[in-house]
Amino acid sequence: MRWLNTLLDKLSEFLAHRKGLLPLLGVLLILVNLILQFLPPGWLAQSNLLLHIGVILAILSMMLAWAL
Repeated sequence: MRWLNTLLDKLSEFLAHRKGLLPLLGVLLILVNLILQFLPPGWLAQSNLLLHIGVILAILSMMLAWAL
């Protein structure tokens, strides 16, 4: 359990100084999903998985940045 506590402390310290990193990553995932829509159809493009993950990541990271 101690390693998890150390990992969370380091992650929190890293993200506190880079508040825009996770929302930017979420927007990047959304843009990648948009590009995949124009390529030959595949499971990833049809399921819009990157779109959903990007939106969830962007919203949660905005809430996390507000808290930090």
